[in-house]
Amino acid sequence: MQKAQKQHRPQQNRMATRDETSAGGLVVSGLAEAVNDAGEVDLSRIYVALIGRLDRRGRLLWSMPKGHVEPGENRRATAEREVWEETGVYGEAFADLGVIDYWFVSEGVRIHKTVHHHLLRFVDGDLNDDDPEVTEVAWIPVSELIEHLAYADERKLARTAHDLLPELAREEKAAGRATPR
Repeated sequence: MQKAQKQHRPQQNRMATRDETSAGGLVVSGLAEAVNDAGEVDLSRIYVALIGRLDRRGRLLWSMPKGHVEPGENRRATAEREVWEETGVYGEAFADLGVIDYWFVSEGVRIHKTVHHHLLRFVDGDLNDDDPEVTEVAWIPVSELIEHLAYADERKLARTAHDLLPELAREEKAAGRATPR
């Protein structure tokens, strides 16, 4: 019986890889107002800002705003800046939502991206799609959030938001923090 010898393949040119870190999240409006006198929370009265981008086939895909962490910037500050740049509304990060990571290829480089998502309390501003990377921006009721999001990993975060928001809404109401306007 003869043993098969392993054939060694010549080293193939491996694609360069790079790690990137981004942050973003959901700016939330109407938390305190969604809580009734009995302490029950109506998720259809809480809204979040989403961005829509056209894919290569011309389909509008809704997602959470996000972007690169700049040198010297912490993740919450990045989330606040990116949400403002992409939606036109300013939010204050007040809770962590979760982390997503994925791989993609750009300009011949494999990129491993880690995105830190936060919940941001609406502070001020009006929705706009002035960012050239964004096609549309909209306030979506949290009760419809999962069905709007195009990506499975963000839908998972939306389920986490569904679990977190009722208690956060009660805390906002107890603290007397009504949504501005």
